[in-house]
Amino acid sequence: MSVSSEETSAANQTVNTKRVWLFAFAVSLAAGLAIISPFFWMGNASGHDFSFHVASWIDAAVQWRDGILLPRWTGGANHGFGEPRFIFYPPISWMLGAALGSVVPWIFVPAVFIVLTQTLAGQCAFALGQRLFPTRGALVCAVCYAANPYALLVVYMRSDFAEQLALAFFPLLFLAAAEVLGLLDPPARSPRRSILFLAIMFAAVWLTNAPAGVVASYSLTMLFAWTALTKKSWRPLLRGGAAMALGFGLAAFYLVPAAYEQRWVNISLALASGLQPSQNFLYSIIADAEHNAFNRIASHTAVLMIVLTGIFATQSFSRDRSTARPFTKNLWSALLALSVMAAFLMARISNIFWIALPELRFVQFPWRWMSILAIPFACFVSAAIVHKRMRGYRAASTIVALLAVLACTATYMVRHTWWDSEDVPVLLEALQNDEGFEGVDEYDPLGDDHSLLPEKSERVTIVPATPVAEAGSKSDAQVTVQRWTAEKKEMRVTTRKPSVLKLRLLDYPAWRVKVNEAEVGPEQTGETAQIIVPLPAGQSHVVVQFIRTPDRTIGGVISAASVLIALLLFRKRPRPGSNLNKD
Repeated sequence: MSVSSEETSAANQTVNTKRVWLFAFAVSLAAGLAIISPFFWMGNASGHDFSFHVASWIDAAVQWRDGILLPRWTGGANHGFGEPRFIFYPPISWMLGAALGSVVPWIFVPAVFIVLTQTLAGQCAFALGQRLFPTRGALVCAVCYAANPYALLVVYMRSDFAEQLALAFFPLLFLAAAEVLGLLDPPARSPRRSILFLAIMFAAVWLTNAPAGVVASYSLTMLFAWTALTKKSWRPLLRGGAAMALGFGLAAFYLVPAAYEQRWVNISLALASGLQPSQNFLYSIIADAEHNAFNRIASHTAVLMIVLTGIFATQSFSRDRSTARPFTKNLWSALLALSVMAAFLMARISNIFWIALPELRFVQFPWRWMSILAIPFACFVSAAIVHKRMRGYRAASTIVALLAVLACTATYMVRHTWWDSEDVPVLLEALQNDEGFEGVDEYDPLGDDHSLLPEKSERVTIVPATPVAEAGSKSDAQVTVQRWTAEKKEMRVTTRKPSVLKLRLLDYPAWRVKVNEAEVGPEQTGETAQIIVPLPAGQSHVVVQFIRTPDRTIGGVISAASVLIALLLFRKRPRPGSNLNKD
């Protein structure tokens, strides 16, 4: 049996493609390991959000062991009183952290998370680079994106693991958008599949980090509008709008409850002093020295990225499309427009847009737009490297100089962040001792001041029903806790006189309380939203259950319908002239 030359060539090409991707994976992994190399002797970089994310991972892992596959109520928050954190915070990042904690010692999970995320970021950037440049340019794109200055800021200074993971998806998000908008030559997918690809990546970003989702939404909208204007066609807006609508639908099981249930928490505290966009423009100064110190570092990082992006954009511009692979002028102009938009929104002159545009203020920090700037940065660097003017020594010296700049940036941040190896063990010990951890202001249920909640409290307390008796005597009630998980509390209480049951639990509309199979309305203390349940004399069977509210059901239905639409888009159409009814 002979093998044709075409088949041999195709087999060799497949082998070469696999080797290239394996090499790209090795390069991306090396970049991730290089980024966390200081962790080996300095411990974990404990940035602003470190404890928040690690606590969420551990809490989710505990709930998995209790059989709760998709947690909604964070049982350990507010020192055991709980909060609806998992309703409002997208699930992908804390589920990944919980999964890693199930197989890796918790002290190492942050470092492993960072390596996995930055390796993924490099691979996604390589996939983008493969469509635009030769292999060497794609490899440069992978390294520049995985180790871009904003990624270093997130790793060392912020520890916002969810945003870091969302940013890993951004190159594929931009690649999908470029395909939908026809900015790539030649197109790789059918229009239907390009729309589906974009919808999936858009949903993945929203399901990982909400501020990144807002940034992605406005960035895509700008790209669609820019392309529609330059091409003088409504088609980019229609296709892009369809992809975003489908993406919102896929993520609806999270988005609908998160949007609807904001009325049940103190969500406005997400924009408390120090967290408002007007206080976080580049080089803004407020009456908080620590805030100003960090904002100065973030501003230096943003200016560095803007300058580098501008330099390499100039170097990569080609009047005769002389790059080794198609980097079209339409794509170059779209990347430049994206860069200008990101730089503009980081400056105070853009304040009116932060006030007027829906939900943009919840991004909080204008310098978060560096996450979008990182894509043009990596693409322009790669395009400049493969340009015909860049040959031999000049290309090598440019790469070395850029790597030196990134290394100096990382060194500066390593020296100015807080290193701590005790955060994770302290959190673990607190959860093992049933003491929990601190809650978050914006997720505190309405009517509650979580600063007044005790740090150490019994799960169940029984006090006499009358204030006089409560002040002068102690209840002799007998309490048997039969089940105590994040979403269900079940106990039997025996009292001689009418009493009041105080649970270490905050009231929230999703909680349903039953006493002896009859639903009762829980009461509150007044200063806090701690659940209080009046009990009659005798034996009482108390069950407190976290139920599925209608908004969660609606969100789930929308997501299910969107999945069906996605499957229809993915299904191949029969070729013209084919007969599906042949015998």
